[in-house]
Amino acid sequence: MDRIRSLALHLTASLAAVGLSADTCFGQAGNATQYKSYSAQAVPMAPGLNGPAQPIYSVANRYAQEQAAESASDAAPPAPTAAPATGSGCTSCGGGCDSGCGDACDAYGCDSMCGCGSSCGLGLGCLDGLGDCCLGEQWSLFGDHCGWSAGGWLQLGYHSKRNSLFNSRDSEVQLHQGWLFAEKAVDGSCGLDIGGRIDYVYGTDGPDTQAFGIAAPSWDNDWDNGNDYGSAIPQLYVEAAYGDLSVKAGHFYTIIGWEVVTAPDNFFYSHAYTMYNSEPFTHSGFLATYTPSDCVTVWGGYTLGWDSGFDDNGDSFLGGVSLGLTDDFTVTYATVAGRFGDRDGSVEKGYMHSLIGDWNVSDNLEYIIQNDILTSEDAAGATVRQTYGINQYLIYTMSDCWAVGGRFEWYNQEGVYAADGDIYELTVGLNYKPHANVLIRPEIRGDWDRTTTRTAAGLEDGDNQTTFGIDTIFLF
Repeated sequence: MDRIRSLALHLTASLAAVGLSADTCFGQAGNATQYKSYSAQAVPMAPGLNGPAQPIYSVANRYAQEQAAESASDAAPPAPTAAPATGSGCTSCGGGCDSGCGDACDAYGCDSMCGCGSSCGLGLGCLDGLGDCCLGEQWSLFGDHCGWSAGGWLQLGYHSKRNSLFNSRDSEVQLHQGWLFAEKAVDGSCGLDIGGRIDYVYGTDGPDTQAFGIAAPSWDNDWDNGNDYGSAIPQLYVEAAYGDLSVKAGHFYTIIGWEVVTAPDNFFYSHAYTMYNSEPFTHSGFLATYTPSDCVTVWGGYTLGWDSGFDDNGDSFLGGVSLGLTDDFTVTYATVAGRFGDRDGSVEKGYMHSLIGDWNVSDNLEYIIQNDILTSEDAAGATVRQTYGINQYLIYTMSDCWAVGGRFEWYNQEGVYAADGDIYELTVGLNYKPHANVLIRPEIRGDWDRTTTRTAAGLEDGDNQTTFGIDTIFLF
């Protein structure tokens, strides 16, 4: 027994030496707990958002993790700032000057891409402040009171061409989302906990976020203001948690897909055809989430169809599973099956799934691939929609302030609901954060419609077009 005890102690010490413990989950993927995650902890760009987990990109994630590790309660006192090196024109970092073009720190401890005395900055030497990335702390207008938090954001955008995927009002600056939310997040780790959430949005994205899956008037689907602007309440639910299990009941976001409605939780300004045409946005009903470990999340619930309010508009199963297969790779499967609802006066029933692979290639590079399949029919058995989509995303995070990404999509649709289409789309964009509460997203997008009619994509220029777009998100 002494020999076994000695070996066990030796193994524990060895694990600790490499930063592991006996509880380490070797199958945990870096983004496994972020699938459709609208929590402030998982997606700091949108404070207070809450829901099942999704591999959502947010350039703020790394910054938030670093800030959490260096909070006032556990961080060491800051070292005094060293005096500038004589003749260097640059503040000394940690008592010495870095002569390379790697990371350096300025007088405020901020990350700078240009080291002291270097030749970067177009060969002009280390220009004061060049490359600094000082986000500051993300602040909230309302804060946290008795477990309840409230906040929101404003999204202003411009795009040069219309593509009818949210961005339907071209060549002018518009308010896409004026968003407010109030939430009490649940935590079942200490026993039963009860909370809930409500969201309200006004803007050109409002009509696309309403319960449009049922004929008006129902819930919020007639809250329009003119042809383009409108309001919606995309979430209104109560939630209870106990241990690893939580259940929400009411009106809530879907768990389907990688892109979401909430602007701060997407890398790109524009959206994929798959997300807009083949995925639900919201459901009404109940959804249970079970998280037995950091590697596994399981969902299951019943909903009143797609994008409906609280009227009886359908009967469908909503569920899925997310598995962290390795430290860097997560697979997530989510599905809806049953009667989707009364779409344009005709019953639509069928099956739809979204299968997502999320691979953290390195600390800075992330690759996501998504496959969506939707097949549905009416009461007589005739095809309503049959769609296939493959989306690929490649995102490189250069710093806490800068990231660059690309999206390539193939989308195919058939059926009576929309014109047959065979569509390709390529988008390249940047994310720039001048402050923790501000996100700027410029992009260039190309669309190609390969069908004979050239009408499936709804492009302004017919069979192909190039679009420039840019938006700014202010969080509060």
